[in-house]
Amino acid sequence: MKQIIITFLAFVAFTMQNAADSPEHPKTRSAVSVPVGEQAMSQIQIRAFGTMEDGTPVTQYILRNPHGMELRVMELGATMTAINLPNGKGGHLNVIAGEETLEPYLKGYPSASVIGRYANRIAHAKFTLDGTVHEVTRNTGKHHIHGGRKGFAKICWKGNPLPLEEHARGVRFTYTAKDGEEGFPGELTVHVSYILTDDNEIKLLYSAETDKPTALNLTNHAYFNLADTGGFQDHHLWLKADSYTLADKELIPTGKIASVKGTALDFREVHPIGARSDATQPRPHLYDHNYIITGGGKELLLAARVREPVSGRTMEMLTTQPGVQLYTGNPRGFCLETQHYPDSVNHAHFPSTILRPGERFDSTTVYRFSYGRRIQ
Repeated sequence: MKQIIITFLAFVAFTMQNAADSPEHPKTRSAVSVPVGEQAMSQIQIRAFGTMEDGTPVTQYILRNPHGMELRVMELGATMTAINLPNGKGGHLNVIAGEETLEPYLKGYPSASVIGRYANRIAHAKFTLDGTVHEVTRNTGKHHIHGGRKGFAKICWKGNPLPLEEHARGVRFTYTAKDGEEGFPGELTVHVSYILTDDNEIKLLYSAETDKPTALNLTNHAYFNLADTGGFQDHHLWLKADSYTLADKELIPTGKIASVKGTALDFREVHPIGARSDATQPRPHLYDHNYIITGGGKELLLAARVREPVSGRTMEMLTTQPGVQLYTGNPRGFCLETQHYPDSVNHAHFPSTILRPGERFDSTTVYRFSYGRRIQ
């Protein structure tokens, strides 16, 4: 009965569109006072978010937990547009780069979208699978990155609310990529679920199936900033990674595995993100490195922890993936992109990114939030 009521309320919210919308949230790094108690009637709200240039409507889903935490996610790119945490002053702070309308995303706004069919780089935009050479889209010089010119981040997924659980609420997005899309073989059906729990966790559940052997590497490209104001360079980072994949100046893996010991890439002990960035290689002042999670790729484990020292806000990242890309090349925030290694399709000793008919790809990533103490 509870689920019927929630579904009905969600439908009402959708048909009323902006009439039932919750208060606005900040675009900048300044907190805004929005009373936490003024929420929509249900834990899952559905509303129109805008229209694509071809007329396709885009729906946004707003998930809320009893502690005042809120997740907003839309169908374009299966993108998180806001992770709103209570700011301790009766309002919220959005801790990812996000916008309140569709238009900035249509113009290329950096977003917390699902990246695929192949996240990160493929050298020379080609790979050999079962004796056949596949040439994919070249969109970063002579190489491939993040799924191609369009990729999963720029298409509209189909969203559906998940059945309400006792301590969680969620939405599932589905997209079927055509055989040959961006040069990749196989018709691929992908599902990505976002679940907001009562423990202030956002769970990302990925799954995929194909009708032909194909290459697959999925991630989310969220830009995080936990500070009330200013940048992220002073955030304290711990990474469970003893090594990383060595790359050339074009950030293409050489195939070699290198130790982080004695380098600016070593976050096995906590350091501010920006404290040693002038010593990063091959590009100074830029972290854009694939870390090999120690013990990763087998089960869900804690791989990273970030703490903003002024507010005390903390984010823990858990994943079943073997790698994570730390990226700091955008002032809006830092990225922790859980993934398989870049260019795995061209390195047999890297964890495989090949998916075959009859198999199912599954992975889980969790972002767990608190600030100083558990959000109350």
